[in-house]
Amino acid sequence: MELLQVADAVAREKNIDRDQVLEAMEQAIQKAGRAKYGHEHDIRAKIDRKSGDVELARFREVVETVENDLTQMSVPHAQRLRPGIAAGEFVIERFPRIDLAELGRIAAQTAKQVIVQKVREAERDRQFGEFKDRVGEIVNGIVKRVEYGNVTVDLGRAEAMLRRDECLPREHFKTGDRVRAFIYDVRREQKGPQIFLSRTSPLFMAKLFAQEVPEIYDAIIEIKSVARDPGSRAKIAVVSHDSSIDPVGACVGMRGSRVQAVVGELQGEKIDIIPWSSDQATFVVNALAPAEVAKVVLDDENARIDVVVPDDQLSLAIGRRGQNVRLASMLTGWDINIMTEQEESERRQEEFRSRSGLFMQALDVDDVIAHLLVAEGFTTVEEIAGVDTLELAGIEGFDEDVAEELRARAASWLERESEAQDARRREMGVEDAVAEISGLPPAVLVKLGEKGVKTLDDLADLAGDELVEIVGSDVLNEEEANAVVMAARAHWFKDEGGAAA
Repeated sequence: MELLQVADAVAREKNIDRDQVLEAMEQAIQKAGRAKYGHEHDIRAKIDRKSGDVELARFREVVETVENDLTQMSVPHAQRLRPGIAAGEFVIERFPRIDLAELGRIAAQTAKQVIVQKVREAERDRQFGEFKDRVGEIVNGIVKRVEYGNVTVDLGRAEAMLRRDECLPREHFKTGDRVRAFIYDVRREQKGPQIFLSRTSPLFMAKLFAQEVPEIYDAIIEIKSVARDPGSRAKIAVVSHDSSIDPVGACVGMRGSRVQAVVGELQGEKIDIIPWSSDQATFVVNALAPAEVAKVVLDDENARIDVVVPDDQLSLAIGRRGQNVRLASMLTGWDINIMTEQEESERRQEEFRSRSGLFMQALDVDDVIAHLLVAEGFTTVEEIAGVDTLELAGIEGFDEDVAEELRARAASWLERESEAQDARRREMGVEDAVAEISGLPPAVLVKLGEKGVKTLDDLADLAGDELVEIVGSDVLNEEEANAVVMAARAHWFKDEGGAAA
C-alpha cells in the first residue's frame, strides 16, 4: 500500500495521472529486477492497482526455432509445461513475492532514477498538452529570474521565457515582479516544453483591447489590423458591425478610460485608434491621421499609393523619423509615398513633358497634337496604336483621317523599334529559342542579354522573383515570370522523356 500512497502523492504534486506514476514505478522495478537476475532475461514487473503488491515474472516466447535460450522456448518444451500452448505465446515464470529491499541498494538507486525520469517526462507532456492550445492568450506570471535581459516567468504550472527582444524598450524586471504577456509560441524541446512570451507583438495589444472593450470581446467591434513601434507609438484599425456603435469611441471609453488602461500596461505607448474602411484610399487617409491629405493616387498592381499633402502638413504626415508614415504603411499593407502639392505638380509637369516629347518624336507631330493626346490620358505609343479609330477621332480637333494617320504612324514606329531591339538582341547573343517564348517582347530580351541571360538554360535557371527583378515589375508580375521560367524549362523534361524512351 505504501507504493500506492507514494504514487498518489507524486501524481497530486506533479499534477499528472496516477497510472503514469505507477507505470514509471513498474519500469523502474523491472529494470532493478533485470539488474539482479540478469539483463539478458525478459523480466517484467506489475503493480496491483488495488493492493499495491509487486509481481515480478520472467517471460519466454514460444517459437519454432530457439535462437536465445534465455528469452525463448521451443514449442514441444512449452507444451510439456502447458499443453495446448502455441508459437507466439509466452511462458510466464513468476518469482516468489519479493520485498523491494531484496533488490539491493544499486538496483534501488537505478529504480529511483527511472521513476524520476519518467515522472519528469510525464510532467513535460502534461505541460505541453496544456499550453500548446493556449497560443494567442494573455497570461499573468511572476518573474522568477532575469539573465542577460531574458526573463524567466513562473506561470504557476510551468515556466515561460520572455526574451529581451520581446520586452518593451527601457522596460526592466526584477525577481518577484508581476508580468503580463502574450503566448506567441509553444515548442516541444528535449529539455521540456518551451513557452515563449511577448510584450511587443501587435497581437498583444489587440488582446489587451479585447479585455478592456466588451464590444470587441462580443465581436460587435472587430480589430482589422494593428501596427506597433513597441514602447513608442501604435495604430489600431477598428470597424463596427453595428451601425449604432462608434468603434473609435467604444475603444477610447468614457474620458479615455479604456484606452488609458492599455496605454498603462504598455508603459505609456501612444495609441492612435483609426476607423477602418473597405475603400483603400479612405483607409490610407485615416491611417495618416493626424495629418490632413489633399489627394491620393492608387497603384493597385504594385500595392503602392501616392499621397499628396499641403506643404505645412508634410512633417506631420511623415512623423518623427518617419514613424507616422511607417506605421500607416504597416497598418494598411500599402507602400505609401508622401509628397507635397508642389512636388506633385512638378512631377506631373515632368511626366507631361516627357510623354509629349515621346509622341512628338514617335508620331512626327507638333506639340499641340502631342499635348492633346497626353491630356486625353494616353501614356504610351502602344495605347495609340491599339485604340479604336472612332475613340481617337472623338478628341476635339481630330477627325477620322487624323485618327487613322496617328494609329498608322504609331504602328510603324513600334515596328521599327521592335526591329531595332531584335537586332540589338541578336548582337548580344540572345538565342532565338529565348525570343520564341511568349511574354518576352524585344525590349525585355535586350534587358536579359545585358544581364547575361542568353540561352534557354540561363533563363530556366532563374527563379520567378529574379526574372521580375531583371525586367521590372511593371513588365512582368511574379505569376507571369514563373510561367516564363517554366516555359524555358520545358526542354529539360522533353530531354528526360527522350532519354527514358
